[in-house]
Amino acid sequence: MKKKEAILKVATVMFANKGFVDTSGQELARMTGVAEGTIFYHFGSKEGLLLAILEKTRDEIVDQFEQFFENRPFASGLEMIEEVVAFHLYLAGLMEDKFLLLHRHFLYKFSESNQGFRQNLEAIYNCLVDIFEKAIATGRADGSISQDVNPRKSALILFTMVDGLVRFKNYNLYDAGALFNELMAMCRRMLRAECHDPSI
Repeated sequence: MKKKEAILKVATVMFANKGFVDTSGQELARMTGVAEGTIFYHFGSKEGLLLAILEKTRDEIVDQFEQFFENRPFASGLEMIEEVVAFHLYLAGLMEDKFLLLHRHFLYKFSESNQGFRQNLEAIYNCLVDIFEKAIATGRADGSISQDVNPRKSALILFTMVDGLVRFKNYNLYDAGALFNELMAMCRRMLRAECHDPSI
């Protein structure tokens, strides 16, 4: 692993778990086996390092969802929603430290004064919400999702539900897996078109 990649990997874990202020350049250097000056050579500052992590996280999340959708047929928009919710939860487990970092308050404080942070955070959340919105629009078109459902607002509500479950899991407050079936049932009740078949 190259030095720059090693620094990004270790710093992601440390920022996510210890926070920004409590992670020192000296500690990062010790954990990655490089001189502290090497970190500043590659990233300019600790804030620059955090921004590089955020950019990498954005790229990885977008790429993972693009791969997920590649050559994947869905029977309906409602099925697409169910698959997206399940994949989002899977991805949050796969990239646990990165999703934990996205729940850290200091990122949003930086975004108030640093356009780079704001743009990357917006890109991540827009990517996720847009996917939900696309699935809802598809479902409205194919009849599996009610015409009464507002695609954007409902996408935001769905994302908030799923992201809240991820937060529960990341902070060890509740077993997210125990709520999975109820989450899926809630999504169906919230979105689906009226159906008289009690088995659905």
